[in-house]
Amino acid sequence: MISAIHSLIELLLPYGYIGIFFMMFLESSFVPFPSELVMPPAGFLSASGQLNLELSIISGTAGSIAGALFNYAISIKLGRPFLIKYGRYVGFKTEHLVRSEKFFDKYGSIGTFIGRLLPVIRQYISIPAGISKMNLTKFIIATGLGAGLWVSVLALLGYILQSKWNTVVTNINTILITIVLLLSAASVVYLLIRRHNNREKR
Repeated sequence: MISAIHSLIELLLPYGYIGIFFMMFLESSFVPFPSELVMPPAGFLSASGQLNLELSIISGTAGSIAGALFNYAISIKLGRPFLIKYGRYVGFKTEHLVRSEKFFDKYGSIGTFIGRLLPVIRQYISIPAGISKMNLTKFIIATGLGAGLWVSVLALLGYILQSKWNTVVTNINTILITIVLLLSAASVVYLLIRRHNNREKR
């Protein structure tokens, strides 16, 4: 993990925002690339003056949206049977699709936003959205908000903790698990409140 992060820092330097965009595109597509390894180093480089924090976040968010749109378009064009049959060749498993579909069916459009904050589902929530032909404008907005929040949290982590970078790298797994748990808890609370309010309106 430590060597991978240092390698990514060296990789980001010459390619900058284009590199961030491309890697975050992969993170949201059928070839998931861990955003946890991209955005904290981008934040670190921003704190050291080698990148701009706002542009790093914009690049990461734009890449995430582009990757999600790729999955969305492929899902509409090829359909569920094709994805199940050939998805395994790019690491896409049927259980990933089933899990994402259940989440999307349960929470609808808001699930696209919340799904961007959850492990595994984050990469694949675009697929059931595409299969169900979710409104494109709503999809882009929900994806952009969810991806933007996740990207910002990771970039700020690297930016704020620059002076303690060695500690961050050493404990990156624990830190990210904590962030995921907090965001997941916040998402669950939101969904429970939303469900309660909907019941009262009936």
